[in-house]
Amino acid sequence: MAKAIQPQKLFVASCMALLVTSLSFGIRAGILGGLGVEFHLDAKQLGIITGTAFWGFPLAVVIGGFVVDVIGMKRLLLAAFILHLLGIVLTIFATGFWTLFISTLFIGMANGTVEAACNPLVATIFPTDKTTKLNHFHLWFPGGIVVGTLLVFLLSKLHLSWQLQVGTMIIPTLIYGYLFLKLDFPVTERVASGVSSSQMYKSLLNPLFIVIFILMFGTAITELFTGQWIDVLLKNVTENAILILALTAGVQTLGRGIAGPVVHKISPTGVLLLSAIFSALGLYLLSHVSGDMIFVAAFIFGIGVTYFWPTMLGFVSENIPESGALGMNLVGGAGMLAVSVYMFFMGGFYDSIIGKQLPAGASLDAYRSAGAGTAEATAFTQATAVAGPEIIKVTLIIPIILIVAFAGLFLYMRSRKKAQVQIV
Repeated sequence: MAKAIQPQKLFVASCMALLVTSLSFGIRAGILGGLGVEFHLDAKQLGIITGTAFWGFPLAVVIGGFVVDVIGMKRLLLAAFILHLLGIVLTIFATGFWTLFISTLFIGMANGTVEAACNPLVATIFPTDKTTKLNHFHLWFPGGIVVGTLLVFLLSKLHLSWQLQVGTMIIPTLIYGYLFLKLDFPVTERVASGVSSSQMYKSLLNPLFIVIFILMFGTAITELFTGQWIDVLLKNVTENAILILALTAGVQTLGRGIAGPVVHKISPTGVLLLSAIFSALGLYLLSHVSGDMIFVAAFIFGIGVTYFWPTMLGFVSENIPESGALGMNLVGGAGMLAVSVYMFFMGGFYDSIIGKQLPAGASLDAYRSAGAGTAEATAFTQATAVAGPEIIKVTLIIPIILIVAFAGLFLYMRSRKKAQVQIV
């Protein structure tokens, strides 16, 4: 059986599956504003819908983390394929809040299932270079967002429907489903190394794991909340808000492509500390500048969030290997759950900021749906131009906290490494 395992083909198929995951983020971010207008959804409802993908993800990734060693990675990925297809088709035929909610839940669960299987798969087939290969794998997330956002931008300019935009995800979904169906899979690294389930669960109480688990809340919110809501937050600050997401994701794609020398030269914790610093600077600029400077801010922010997600997972896999697939998946699930909760509260907060900018007693839906050129439409545009940067300013607090936390982690890991060298 071992001779039948083809690591490179499994890696390519994994990247294709992650491409579908990221396309769902990029395309949904691009059509979010239009869905709100067409189905008369306020920002809180949009926050609930988009947040559904983020709590559907941890639901699937945590369940997958518990069962992947038992049922195998192949079965999980075939389940992801079915969920992706269902979610895409239901989105295309959505009629309002609840159909969008259910379809987004399916897509979120599919995305989580992909991560639940592919993260341990990559760590298993590349055991000597985990963090680098996880970065290479995860470059397809921002890469797909670039493709998705540019696709939305192009198709919108051609006045093609959002249903057609969502439908473009069907092709790569069918491709990755076919590839995984034909390939043989190894057992997970934990199973292959003989680490028992009790050892795995015990490793989750490791203080280092608990610290990374908590810090993942902040890194995920900083990266994914801002990216998913960029069109809503900045659409009235710049005419091409969706291109900001494409630029940010493009920087991430290139950065993860050269992750090997970066991680090896600076160290994973050093990379995380620098990421927090650049993220904070980028968010600060996004909330204070306008015009072409927005793209400079987006570039800096893109540098900041480039290595967060894969380096956090790689850190767990390399420093707490006994936690196996469950450890990586719990950390990933924690991040997505945090984003979901944050989106829920920020949606309501965003609406409240807009409400304060409008006349007392004004209906948000009436102003949001007002015809172009009317006094109501102008007032709503001005209100959203204030609300978006305010949300970013609040979010800025998170990477500032991360700077302090990662500085402490960097010093701790450096001192631990020195102690290990002295013992040897």
